[in-house]
Amino acid sequence: MATMMQGFGIKVDHVVITDLKNSTYFARLILKQENELGKKIVEIDARPSDCLAMAAAQKRPVFVSSALFEQVDDMSEVLARINESRNDTET
Repeated sequence: MATMMQGFGIKVDHVVITDLKNSTYFARLILKQENELGKKIVEIDARPSDCLAMAAAQKRPVFVSSALFEQVDDMSEVLARINESRNDTET
């Protein structure tokens, strides 16, 4: 897929994780193509796993919609404890 996109001069602009329904996440892949004829931006539905893989490969940003962000639990404390335990085992 990446080779095909490269051949057409298409790049990932960014990814938006948009929704969560019945334990399934939904995402939008925002693609950009620029050439001598102008610039096109296309937004397509895609699996979040594919979107994240493509964004990571091209080092592009990933956003989460504010509506979705409000639905999910704040995991900041859990992540902080995980990082602390990693630091403790490394020393």
